[in-house]
Amino acid sequence: MKVRTRFAPSPTGFLHTGSLFMSMICHKVAKQSDGVFYIRLEDTDTKREIEGSGEKLLEQLYAFGIIPDEGYLGDHEKGSYGPYIQSHRADLYKVVIKHLLEEGKAYPCFCSGEELNEIRKVQESKKLNPGYWGEFARCRDLDNDERVRRIQNGEPFVIRFRSEGNHENKIMVHDLVHGDFEIAQNDQDIVIYKSDGLPTYHFAHCVDDHFMRTTTVIRGEEWIASLPIHVELFEAMGWKAPNYAHLPVIMKLDEAGHKRKLSKRLDPEAAVSYFLKDGYPTEALIMYLMTIANSNFEEWILANKFEHMEEFKFTFTKMSLEGALFDIGKLAFFSREILAKKDKETFFNMAKVYAEEYSPSLLALINKDPEYFKAIINIEREKENPRKDYDKFSNLENMISFFYHDNYLKDVSSLPEYNPKFSHDNIKELLLKVKSDLSLEQDEQSWFNNMKDIGESLGYAPSGKIYKAEPDKYIGSVSDVAEMLRISLTGRKNTPNLYWLMKVLSKEEVNLRIDYIISLL
Repeated sequence: MKVRTRFAPSPTGFLHTGSLFMSMICHKVAKQSDGVFYIRLEDTDTKREIEGSGEKLLEQLYAFGIIPDEGYLGDHEKGSYGPYIQSHRADLYKVVIKHLLEEGKAYPCFCSGEELNEIRKVQESKKLNPGYWGEFARCRDLDNDERVRRIQNGEPFVIRFRSEGNHENKIMVHDLVHGDFEIAQNDQDIVIYKSDGLPTYHFAHCVDDHFMRTTTVIRGEEWIASLPIHVELFEAMGWKAPNYAHLPVIMKLDEAGHKRKLSKRLDPEAAVSYFLKDGYPTEALIMYLMTIANSNFEEWILANKFEHMEEFKFTFTKMSLEGALFDIGKLAFFSREILAKKDKETFFNMAKVYAEEYSPSLLALINKDPEYFKAIINIEREKENPRKDYDKFSNLENMISFFYHDNYLKDVSSLPEYNPKFSHDNIKELLLKVKSDLSLEQDEQSWFNNMKDIGESLGYAPSGKIYKAEPDKYIGSVSDVAEMLRISLTGRKNTPNLYWLMKVLSKEEVNLRIDYIISLL
C-alpha cells in the first residue's frame, strides 16, 4: 500500500503556486503511506528552458518543507531509477520507440508544417474534429520501403503513435478525485518523438512513470483531456497505468467579479516567490493550501491549535471538485496564528533571515540593538494567549518603527491627530501629570490603577461605563487618557499593549517624547 509519487517540473520559470499545491499533496500522500516522493526534471522543451530555474524550483520547494526522497536534487541525483532528468534518458526513449515501431504501433511522419495547416483547414471547413487522425493521417500507411527512402534522403520526420481509437466511442476511466466517468476515446496519432530527438510530454510520461515505478500521478485537472491518450499508450505497451488524481485549479476573482484561473501573467501571488518576498511564514502558506486540498482540514487544525500538521490524514475524497478561490485574508489569519506561537528567539531568527534576503532597512534595525528588537517583538508573546499582531515580515518594520527614536521623530514631525474634543491644554496637562506621577516600576494592574488615579485627578471618569452614564460630569474617560498617551508616544492609535510598550521604551524615552509633544503643543 506504499505510494510512490513524483513532482515533475519543467525548468522554464518560477515555481507556480498551483505547482506548490500539487507538490505538497504529492509529498503528503507519499509520506503518510511510508512511500516515496521523488522529483523528475522534464527539460525536453528546450526553447522555453531558463538556465538555473531547475535549481531555483528545488530551493523554493525546500523552503516550504517539501523535500524529495530521491530524484533530481540540483547538483546530483539520488535513487535507483535514474537518470531523473528527461534529456539524459534519450537512449531509453529510443529503445521504447523502436519497440513500438517493430510492433506497428508507431510510424515516422514526414508532413511539413504547411501540410498540417492544409489538413487543419480542410477539417475546419467540414466542421470535423481537428488533428492528425484516420483519413487525415497521410503518413500512417506508407510502406516501409518509402519510409526508408525518405529517411535516407534526409527528409525531417517525427514519430507518431498509431491510435486504434475512435473519438465517437467512450471509455470509462477512474480518477482518485473525480471518481469514475466516461470520456471520448483517443483517435489522434500524436507525435511521441520530435525531430530534435526528444520525446513529447505524453510519451515521456508513459515511459518515465512506468520505469520509475510511479504508482500515483497527481496533476492539474487541465490534463483530464489527455487521459485517453495516456490510457491508450499504457495499453499499447502492455503496462499497468498508474492511478491518476486530477486536482482542481486555484482560482481568483477578476475585477468584474468572475472566477478565473490564477494567472502567471496577471497575478503576483501566482508565484511562490511573492509569498517569500512578502515574508509570510512558509508553514502558513502550506497550512492554508491544505484547507483548499481537504475540506475537513481547517476544523482539524483549529482543534489541534495549529500544530502537528504532519499528523493530518489527507484523502482525495475530501477534495472539492470546483477550483477554490485564493483567499489572501485566510492566509494572513494562518500566518498570524503561526507567528504568534513562535517564541522570542525563533521569531527573531526568522525575522533576521527574512531581512538578510529581502529588507536591508529592517536588518539595520535588528542589528542596531538585537536585544532591544527582541524586547519589542516579545510584547505579550510568550503567554497562553499571545498577541497576534504580525502576519508577515514585510510589515514588521513599519509596525515597530516608532520604537526607535529617530523614526518616531520622522513619523511625528508635526502634532499628531488627537480626538478634537480635547484641547491642547487638556493634552498638555495630562502629559505633564503622566511624566511626574506615572511609574513604570510596578506590575501592569498597579500601573493601570495609577493611570486611572491620574485621570480622575484631572477630571476623567475611571471607566467608560461611568462616563457614559454621566458624560457632563467628566472631561472624558480613562480610555481617552490611554489614547492620548498612546498617540503622544507613538503617533498611532493602534499599537501593542501600552504598559509593555512604555516598559520597552523606558521611562527616559517616554519623558523625551512627552517633552517633544509638549513643545509641539
